[in-house]
Amino acid sequence: MHWLFTGHLRVDKITVKIAELPASLQGTTLVQLSDFHYDGLRLSEDMLEKAIAVTNEAEPDLILLTGDYVTDDPTPIHQLVHRLKHLQSRCGIYAVLGNHDIYYSHSKAEVTQALTSIGVHVLWNEIAYPLGKELPLVGLADYWSQEFYPAPVMNQLDSVTPRIVLSHNPDTAKILQQWRVDLQLSGHTHGGHIVIPGIGPLVLYYKKLLKQIPKKLRRWVTFFLGDCSKVVRYWEWAQGFHKVEKNQLYVNRGLGTYKPGRLFCPPEVTVITLISD
Repeated sequence: MHWLFTGHLRVDKITVKIAELPASLQGTTLVQLSDFHYDGLRLSEDMLEKAIAVTNEAEPDLILLTGDYVTDDPTPIHQLVHRLKHLQSRCGIYAVLGNHDIYYSHSKAEVTQALTSIGVHVLWNEIAYPLGKELPLVGLADYWSQEFYPAPVMNQLDSVTPRIVLSHNPDTAKILQQWRVDLQLSGHTHGGHIVIPGIGPLVLYYKKLLKQIPKKLRRWVTFFLGDCSKVVRYWEWAQGFHKVEKNQLYVNRGLGTYKPGRLFCPPEVTVITLISD
């Protein structure tokens, strides 16, 4: 599937303003990678190699991974980490897990152990300080897990302290509005898979279109395309930068290709530069 409607890798560069960003962190460079779905089907070795190369070329201060390293079977994670160990950053690599990384009861431990073996710091409802105490990094449990409880974690931080939050599913931005989130990094949506240029993800109109199809044909349409509408509630946040009340959210389109494939929705490496507001 990796060659089916995938498109060429795109490097998206954005600048994010953060209030009270310390002068020492002006110009800090982050690289976000997400949704690998490394299983021999949904991500080519060539695409992965290019993503690692452009990440290192950016000379990031910090690399952030936002989940779904595998699809269902966690076994391919052991091969994936042999590729990811070539990633380079000044302050390390930090990660959260996605829903596919906890698919089986043993998946979470296996994926976490493999990533940890190459020096990736996996955060599960934890706070880390790779950039110092003045800009904490919060990594949350996956939204669909039974351990998504942001309050005990978020309440540890003073409201005057800027912070970056890693949360695989962008729907969590709605819940996280009750706390300060200077930048939330998410994935999960694959950018909406199929995008209508100038309009947005096709999934926004999926249910309406489905009603126009004869009932006898609907089950075949859902078989081939799946019911993407259930992946997230807020498809308007399918990709890119968004303001969610006072908070800021960026959703990466991911590297892997998933059913029904990609169209006008290229795989992405995100290079983020932080500046003060």
